[in-house]
Amino acid sequence: MKAEKKEINAIVLDVLMKGHPDDPRPPFKREPIVQAMGLEQFKLLELVPKPTVRIELHEKVYIGDAEREKIERVKRRIGYDELTHTAKGELPFIIEKVIKDREPDFVTFFNKAISITPKLHMLHLLPGIGKKLMWEILEERNKRPFTNFADISARIKSIPHPEKMIHARILEELQDKDVKYHVFTTK
Repeated sequence: MKAEKKEINAIVLDVLMKGHPDDPRPPFKREPIVQAMGLEQFKLLELVPKPTVRIELHEKVYIGDAEREKIERVKRRIGYDELTHTAKGELPFIIEKVIKDREPDFVTFFNKAISITPKLHMLHLLPGIGKKLMWEILEERNKRPFTNFADISARIKSIPHPEKMIHARILEELQDKDVKYHVFTTK
């Protein structure tokens, strides 16, 4: 399970230069909003851009503690339900890109996943993995650690696309507020 940390970088999901349409304040009092997803823990965030900068969809922006080039401040953390339709549409593509970029981290998950309770293993939390498949993964990783997604697919025939399992789990964790275990995201 993930430890809560601050996000350093985020990817832009939507840019609302006239503020959020659900904001009850009059339009002239609304501030521009950027909806984004953090790259480390997949946190959904609402950011306030600096007044004169131009921000594009899918752009990576720095939101750490040092001087920020394009973002004035992190306004708040938001839930999946608070995303705009555009942001919800872009989210699966962004998650897919982050999984590709961070492949070694997710392969490490397959290599180091442990039991959560006596009856539940971290691998069970991935869609499509039951007891039999979990034992097959554990046996293969004991022979030698997995090196990449292609290695997992080659050695475990029942998992042709491990990245899609991870993608589905991340989306589930973001969409469902009642998910008990967060493997890739934080509450």
